[in-house]
Amino acid sequence: MTPLVVDFAGELYEPDPAVVFEIGRSGDLEIDDNPYLHRRFIEIVAADGMWWVANVGSRLAAHLTDRHGVLRTTLASGARAPLVFPETLLTFTAGSSSYEILLSTQGTPAVPSRSDDGHGDTTIAPPALTESQKLAVIALAEPLLKRVGTGASQVPSAVEAAARLGWPQTRFNRKLDNVCDKLDRAGVSGLRGGPGNNAANRRVQLVEYAVSTLLVTSADLPLLQAEARANHEQKGEPR
Repeated sequence: MTPLVVDFAGELYEPDPAVVFEIGRSGDLEIDDNPYLHRRFIEIVAADGMWWVANVGSRLAAHLTDRHGVLRTTLASGARAPLVFPETLLTFTAGSSSYEILLSTQGTPAVPSRSDDGHGDTTIAPPALTESQKLAVIALAEPLLKRVGTGASQVPSAVEAAARLGWPQTRFNRKLDNVCDKLDRAGVSGLRGGPGNNAANRRVQLVEYAVSTLLVTSADLPLLQAEARANHEQKGEPR
């Protein structure tokens, strides 16, 4: 059995293939005291010569994304999927916090196809964004992209993100709507308004998707800084 290393904000774990490795508010990897997170949410088990990730929670979804953004699998409650890439990002959100865990194996075959027995959805080549649309997403994802030493981050409000960019609120809202509409047409769920899907949930879902699929990365942060600096200097504001 190939070894598995679980990396959560620099804390490393090596699950024993003979036992179940549990992730949640309690278990082998205790995330934090976030009341929106299940006590037992994710189980990692060894079976049939592979490592499997299972969602044993009742409400939250989890996502598996390879390092290059080729494959994205969504694990609904009760679903499981094998780890088929040497490095896989396990991401999920609980309340307004987003989490990212790196799962690393050696000698695992890469199989670029759906691998969750029909329970998940695969997104290949996320839709391209315009420069201004991408800036709006980067502003929302900045805390997660800059995260150091912690497994969680808070998603800014629309007011905070607009201020960070130095944009009028109306412009930011328009760009955010454009991004959500574009991704919704591409099949990304959770970005449309409706019962139980308020503005905060939409922002969290957008950030989780954008970061886990590498639609935005930490390499994009200088774009945000340049935009903010230019707009604040134009207004004569110190930044």
